[in-house]
Amino acid sequence: MRGLLHAYYWCDESLQKSLQRQGYSPLPRTQSMIMVNVSDGITRPADLARNLGISRQAIQQTLAEMQAAGLISLRADPTDGRAKIVEFERRGRGIGRAALVAIGAMERDLERRLGAATMRVLRKALYADWGPHFVGAPARAAAAVAGSGRRKASRR
Repeated sequence: MRGLLHAYYWCDESLQKSLQRQGYSPLPRTQSMIMVNVSDGITRPADLARNLGISRQAIQQTLAEMQAAGLISLRADPTDGRAKIVEFERRGRGIGRAALVAIGAMERDLERRLGAATMRVLRKALYADWGPHFVGAPARAAAAVAGSGRRKASRR
């Protein structure tokens, strides 16, 4: 699973560099991930916070920064008067379009590098239903990992 995390970093770095090449300023990773989520239709701040694994307070602060930068706006949710909906502002729409172009180019480049068959398998695995969230290793396995770290440290 570490490879999946490294792939995520590669994608984000590639996206940031592509956007910079198109004349956009780099975005902090959280803002970048908000842009991707909003592009995917996740528009409620509470849902964004849950997807990104950050607090509601942190998402509100980040959205306020993005709003001040002219990337997004918040409007009342027509289905729930207590909730807000995140929408792209003109500048944010431009970055969103540029990001979609960059992501498409990244996928084509990966296909060239890895091969069409590998990309089909990768897409199939990434879009598969992975089931409920993993909640942790059995206590015995966690203790073995913790114990192996202590043994290595004592050998030095």
